[in-house]
Amino acid sequence: MLKSELTTNMTIPERLSELRALMSLKNIDAWIIPGTDPHQSEYLPERWNERAWISGFTGSFGQIVVTQNNAGLWTDSRYFLQAEKQLHHTGIKLYKLRVEGEATIDDFLKNELSNGAVLGINPKLFTVNAVKNFMSSLSEKGITLNTQEDLLSEIWTDRPPIPNAPSILLSTQYAGLSIKKKLAIIRKQFKEENWTLLVTALDEIAWLFNIRGRDIKYNPLTVSWAIVGNRSAILFVDKEKIDQDLRISLAENGVTTAGYDEIATYLSELPAGETVFVDPDKVNQDLFQSIPEYCTVQVLASPLALLKAKKNSTELDGIRNAMEKDGVAMVRFLMQLEKTIKNDEKISEYDIGILLKDLRSKQADFFGESFQTIAGYMANGAIVHYAPSEKSSATLEAGGIILVDSGGQYYDGTTDITRTIKLGKVSDEIKTDFTNVLKGVIALAKAIFPKGTCGIQLDILARNAMWQEKIDYGHGTGHGVGHFLNVHEGPQTIRKEGNMVPFEEGMLITIEPGIYKPDRHGIRIENMVTTVNAGESEFGSFLQFETLTLCPIDLDLIMLQLLTRDEIEWINAYHRNVYLKLSPYLDKEEAAWLKTKTRKVDD
Repeated sequence: MLKSELTTNMTIPERLSELRALMSLKNIDAWIIPGTDPHQSEYLPERWNERAWISGFTGSFGQIVVTQNNAGLWTDSRYFLQAEKQLHHTGIKLYKLRVEGEATIDDFLKNELSNGAVLGINPKLFTVNAVKNFMSSLSEKGITLNTQEDLLSEIWTDRPPIPNAPSILLSTQYAGLSIKKKLAIIRKQFKEENWTLLVTALDEIAWLFNIRGRDIKYNPLTVSWAIVGNRSAILFVDKEKIDQDLRISLAENGVTTAGYDEIATYLSELPAGETVFVDPDKVNQDLFQSIPEYCTVQVLASPLALLKAKKNSTELDGIRNAMEKDGVAMVRFLMQLEKTIKNDEKISEYDIGILLKDLRSKQADFFGESFQTIAGYMANGAIVHYAPSEKSSATLEAGGIILVDSGGQYYDGTTDITRTIKLGKVSDEIKTDFTNVLKGVIALAKAIFPKGTCGIQLDILARNAMWQEKIDYGHGTGHGVGHFLNVHEGPQTIRKEGNMVPFEEGMLITIEPGIYKPDRHGIRIENMVTTVNAGESEFGSFLQFETLTLCPIDLDLIMLQLLTRDEIEWINAYHRNVYLKLSPYLDKEEAAWLKTKTRKVDD
């Protein structure tokens, strides 16, 4: 008998036992929990935080597989140390992705399951392509896929509801383009007579309809679906989220609304002869199964992703403005941290997040943080996505370094910045590592590259200096950033793995190489940049990056003898710009402090 009424107080092993009992009842031999929601979001409403509920692991990436005898979590190097701690005594084993000799999920399933076994998934949480890949890889053993169940909802009885925060309209003062203009741009891309584009990614919906919300912590999104056709546009959203003024604004731009739960019925009632466009990497299997067989289904990468990634001039101006505000907050934070340490006052890693949020909140058009502040003192800095808690965070001391990764959401832009800060005496090893990370930042910031270049081709520039020391890092070098949207945005990236999306003017990307030495220290420097035109030659058109982030880089951590003259000139030019842009907003004491921190260095 299932003990579902004890959901709240069950331990992780008890929750696994409940899941296994239900799997046995349903004749399911393995169950996969992906750690996402029906919209494939990175940050989740509590309702869909299934992976954390079943395992205790709170990282933003990873999948859980449960069989009757074993359970495993697959995640990447950002979370190895965190996962080891959070999985302790749960009965769930950590499997390290992209590490030689470690079993993949496919390897695990093929080893665990016998011929004719049944693998179960919640179809709302897996994309069309994910399901297709499972069926392809496991079919050789005769393993079948059950896509009709939602097991966790049966045992997680106190599961939170779908969030219901009000939505707001983002005016064209910030967005640059009206909803009507965005719809017109999309419709020009389709030539079919009767067509429907299914949009499921929450940031794409927010961008398309110029709406923002508070349904998801850190991301200003509204849980919703969207349909765009040659004659209509529909926003599927709980009606309580849309007030009368917003409903009128949407209607004036040709957008009607329907209930969030009505999307599957709408798809199932599409007329014969309709062509339905779906992105198989974003649309979940449950919605895909709702499309009638008499409709023509066309797969394509969502056109909204690229349109959203190429910021218009209004968005770029807004982001530059947001960077100035964020830079002022960062300067005040760095000053206060320095005074606190010098005065031998107590401050913890957790306190840093509170202080940063408070300082950002005093800036105009502040909406919230763009992610939970990462503040790792010394050894904790080696945990790439370390999230200090109030009870367990370390107290800073007058020595060593702290890595601080933070960001803000403003109506005119989203920010993401990492600085590694000297708190006192440090070793030459730390200075050498810091300098090699800085060399990677500079190499990418100075890069000029042909139009059509992808992030995988640029990644080596950030790693080259540390590779010479036989050092590397496991995460990507850069991710896209939304405009008052998700702090992680595609389709562009800079990383080792193959992403063949070329850079285009107006794309935002972070540059954030790092060095992480477990039980010793972690170092990362992160700036945001945008892609701009670098001119033409007889060999074609070229692009380069414009650095947007405005915040000093700790000069006291640099080994100057390891830098070239060009690299020193870049640092000096960067710091001149930081002082020029931020000093008008600072008082006399703050400006004098910044002047010292952006002082010219010589080789």
